[in-house]
Amino acid sequence: MRFIIDAQLPRSLSVFFNNRGHDSVHTLELPNGNNTRDLEISILANDEEIIVITKDIDFLESFLVKSEPRKLIMVKTGNISNRHLIKIFEDNLELLLKMISRSNLIEVSSTEIAEHG
Repeated sequence: MRFIIDAQLPRSLSVFFNNRGHDSVHTLELPNGNNTRDLEISILANDEEIIVITKDIDFLESFLVKSEPRKLIMVKTGNISNRHLIKIFEDNLELLLKMISRSNLIEVSSTEIAEHG
């Protein structure tokens, strides 16, 4: 699977996905870096069938109103250490991949993962 990791999340999350055989980029690696506009990220994600992983509520609102980006993993952990964030993804990777392959919106918190049609 392919992922774009948004600016509010650590680059180490992108490295995590790459180390597990997925194609992942952090917004820092895009031409405009972390200044890349949400609309540009959504267009790129839709055009190239990439899943956006973000904490940015603007992406959730865009998804709910316009279904853009098409696939979204919304991180709702609050402020936690990068190590703890990576551990959540590591412990739940297979479940997350299964959920996002059949649904378009997944919410990840510190205590649960929710799948939305």
